Amino acid sequence: MDFTKIFGIASAMAETVATDPAAATAAGAAPEEMSGAAAIVSMIGTFLPMIIIFVVFYFFLIRPQRKKDKQVKDMLANLKHGDRVCTIGGIYGTIVNIKDDTITLSVGNDNVKLVFARWAIRNVEELTIENDAEALN
Repeated sequence: MDFTKIFGIASAMAETVATDPAAATAAGAAPEEMSGAAAIVSMIGTFLPMIIIFVVFYFFLIRPQRKKDKQVKDMLANLKHGDRVCTIGGIYGTIVNIKDDTITLSVGNDNVKLVFARWAIRNVEELTIENDAEALN
């Protein structure tokens, strides 16, 4: 579908009606009706590109970001004791304690305890600790 042809016809119709009300009357419609119809078609032609841009932004930017935010929210809600996680600062550790919005991680060979905010967890690693004797490097 070629939109330039449609918009060209609409603008030509609007120009004809605006310049020659007698031609609109001869076509079988009142001049007020034709100018109103031409105005509506002209408005649709004006707003259609903005509507298309909004739809493109929605499907390429807004919708994927909402989906990603939902996945992150679900991941943070499903954290549990023993999960191996990475923080936004790049620190890898194992969850030792979860209390409301704070998480205590055990980090390194010496099992140093660090406290982080729940939102500071970037992702959960595939490896989970089931035995304290396992060495993580």
